[in-house]
Amino acid sequence: MYRAETAGDAGQTIRHALANPIGTPRLADIARGKKNAVIIISDATRLNPSHLFLPELINELNSAGIPDQAIKVIVALGAHRKQSEEELRALAGDAVFSRVSVENHSAQSADCTPLGTTSFGTPVEINSQVVRADIRILTGNIEPHRLAGMSGGVKALMPGVASVKSIEHNHSLSFRQQAKIGRLDNPVHADMMETLRFLPVHFLFNTVADHDKHLLFAAAGDVVKAHEALLQKAREMFIVKTEANFDLVIASAGGHPKDMQLYQAAKSLQNAAALAKPGGAIVLAARCEEVFGNGTLQTWLETMRDFPQMLAALSENFRLGAHKIRHIAEIVARHRVFLYSDIPSPLVRLCGFAPVADLPETITELAHSAGKIAVMPCAALTFPN
Repeated sequence: MYRAETAGDAGQTIRHALANPIGTPRLADIARGKKNAVIIISDATRLNPSHLFLPELINELNSAGIPDQAIKVIVALGAHRKQSEEELRALAGDAVFSRVSVENHSAQSADCTPLGTTSFGTPVEINSQVVRADIRILTGNIEPHRLAGMSGGVKALMPGVASVKSIEHNHSLSFRQQAKIGRLDNPVHADMMETLRFLPVHFLFNTVADHDKHLLFAAAGDVVKAHEALLQKAREMFIVKTEANFDLVIASAGGHPKDMQLYQAAKSLQNAAALAKPGGAIVLAARCEEVFGNGTLQTWLETMRDFPQMLAALSENFRLGAHKIRHIAEIVARHRVFLYSDIPSPLVRLCGFAPVADLPETITELAHSAGKIAVMPCAALTFPN
């Protein structure tokens, strides 16, 4: 593991990690004699600076005798929306996009290969191109995660390139036991790890990056050991020890990509709520130019009678996307939430929020009667604990 002290150190950090893998030989040695490889990268909702490290990974594969035409880069969408060609180019970088195939993952079962069932009952269906590859390389950025405890590691495989059927069952395990921020001892992560019994991963490249995608740390090698090497760094960067005793919390998701849609911005709302005392107010600034960002979430919020009906339906039958409603409902039951966004006011109200037209005016009015006030400029990466 190596730390980038400045943005200009990113290349050195990446090369150092690749030259000193943890728990495996160098990628070039692993790939020697193999015919093809697949590299899995994060989508645009994540902070992983894949455009910085992909050239180095591809060079390692080339040096092992795997040519560009035998390398695929697949974007780990999970069940998120497809990336446009412009977004794919930005994720991979112009040079890589012109060299190798860069594709969206399809979470349709027809495009995935069934491999078995975990002890938690999750059907393991993985992108067929990933299954067929001689070399499988996972990449990702590590930060706290409310379902899995921490992101990165095996998460690029499950749910990253799994089917909707797989993802839905895996995520439903969060209703069995809620993960503790920064810890991996939860059913969702344990279930993800079981995926490796059915499909081994040959190499991992993980990063810790800030809200501007500046690479801070990197580690490479074994999918478990290299991931573990960065966990404490991510905890120290993003987990804040404090009490939920603020009358008013003023939060920004931190800008793009963490505020692209309500589906992503809800994570910032959860972090803000962890600081607010019962009855306290939360003002969240999140652009949400893609509005809800998930069709199921949108349909439930727009058509079902109220939160109790939604929660009852969700407890009977877990639905991916609609699971965000439980998080939102829990927060609006305890706090007053004000949302400054591009979402039309009627839709904001359907979420249980008060729409904000004038942000300074709203903050001034709420602050006048508030005692303790907290400000979270990068709420997506600030995890009170």
